[in-house]
Amino acid sequence: MSVTTRPRASLGRVIEDLGTTLLEVVSGAVDDEAEIETVVIHDVLDDAMPMRGALVLGVGLSDPDEIAELLQNLAAQHASALVLRAPVRAEQPVRDASEATGIPVLALTRGASWAQLAAMLRSLIAEGDVGDQGTTTLGGMPSGDLFALANAIATLLNAPVTIEDRNSRVVAFSGRQHEADPARIETVLGRQVPERFARQLEERGVFQELYRSEDPIHVGPVSNTEGLPSFPRVALAVRAGDEILGSIWAAVQEPLSPDRVRALKDSAGLVALHMLRLRAGADVERRLRADLLSTILEGGPGAADATARLRLSDHRCVVLAVSATEDIDDEPSAGARGVAERQRIADAFAVHLGAVYLRSAVAVIGDVVYAVVGIRPEQGDADPGSEHPDADSRAARVATDFLGRLGATAEIRIGVGTVAEAVADIPSSRANADRALRVVRQAPSGEPVARFTSVQMEALLVELADLVRARGDQPTGPVAQLLAQDREKGTHLVETLRAWLDAFGDVAVAAARVYTHPNTFRYRLRRLSEISGLDLADPEARFSAMVQLRLLVPRD
Repeated sequence: MSVTTRPRASLGRVIEDLGTTLLEVVSGAVDDEAEIETVVIHDVLDDAMPMRGALVLGVGLSDPDEIAELLQNLAAQHASALVLRAPVRAEQPVRDASEATGIPVLALTRGASWAQLAAMLRSLIAEGDVGDQGTTTLGGMPSGDLFALANAIATLLNAPVTIEDRNSRVVAFSGRQHEADPARIETVLGRQVPERFARQLEERGVFQELYRSEDPIHVGPVSNTEGLPSFPRVALAVRAGDEILGSIWAAVQEPLSPDRVRALKDSAGLVALHMLRLRAGADVERRLRADLLSTILEGGPGAADATARLRLSDHRCVVLAVSATEDIDDEPSAGARGVAERQRIADAFAVHLGAVYLRSAVAVIGDVVYAVVGIRPEQGDADPGSEHPDADSRAARVATDFLGRLGATAEIRIGVGTVAEAVADIPSSRANADRALRVVRQAPSGEPVARFTSVQMEALLVELADLVRARGDQPTGPVAQLLAQDREKGTHLVETLRAWLDAFGDVAVAAARVYTHPNTFRYRLRRLSEISGLDLADPEARFSAMVQLRLLVPRD
């Protein structure tokens, strides 16, 4: 589930955790206590977006007069802050408007993407993520608040720190990252140690030494082809008993003193408690999320309550079904990797949808990642889907953009269901999303995203193919006779018929597809009609042959 309207963080907290690395205050006074309830991407064509408590991302804004006008509008709607891409032209109109309205202007650092910022903000705002503002504390800090703990460790060590999981994903980081090297900055911005650096560490045996040692280890600088500076690291494994949970990495320019080594070792136990708390909370949240989403996808008496708990009530909805390509790996670990991969996709999709839709929910159910996006029915609503009569078209574009952000190596397919006007229609949208997903999965060379409304006939043919396979149906009539002729005589009459039907009777096009001279192709057409009795002028006969070829005779 990606619900981005739950107040979980203050503006001061956001700047403290993301400042210097992602955000910089450019103009205006910051109210540290101002709640951040949601993240909104500003759209000049949509002035109805709810802004109360919003951290507004001013994507593409650079004109000072436009920025000043926007600040006035945001103040009237009680927004919390405006983020612009650096460098920000903080000219007099902007400074005056920021001071007059009380809306601070922040700059998103060079090299960081809006998607990265949205992901970071979600980790501070969304339910169940880093930054729990509850009353439970561990070591004097909110339970699970790894960002605050990373800052505390950085202060003790006088060095910027990251806390990473077993897969070198950054789960929290301290301030002062600008004091580290470019490799660290890239790691923090991507929330993941870049593969080229992780590979170096693996080849040098760093991870093996790290997870074997009870003490901090010294790691020499990683090499880079850009000739950029690189600092050593001090790393320490984080354990819960015999289980390795992750590690702490400090970017240092000189060895740690004995006192700082002890401080780092003492901190590891507290980090372990926080990571366990986060993991337990995430597991519970994911199970709850999956249960609620499963309830509304299946329908029934509990669907309305589940929809309300997911904050999707009073919204039209579209269901999306997401699946990675089949993993043919037979190793015992393949199943576990598949589960982890589906969860990774779900988490990434939740972040992506949360930055676009005001209401969305994502969960892994079985082998499929399901997402439900909410679209308000009122004309002119702020949700992007309401700008388009075909909300499923908008959802398909958002899904395509998601795959583009993942990169060309992502073997993922997405089916988009029909628009559900009411809670009772959501199971139908889910069924149609599944049907569209089957179509795109069976056409790996085609488009990776499909709307059911665009592939309805293809989906029907897939289901008919299931039926004929289950019954063991075989070709009959003219098609059966042509198959027998090809087997006995080595002819290519079925290939000829298929090419002619695919080309809608255009002999020149059909002949080119099978690399045959048009006159030879015409001769084969006459022969197949004579042998099978197929009347190519009869539309019913053509349709029957086409369906049999599609369902019962696989292409070579």
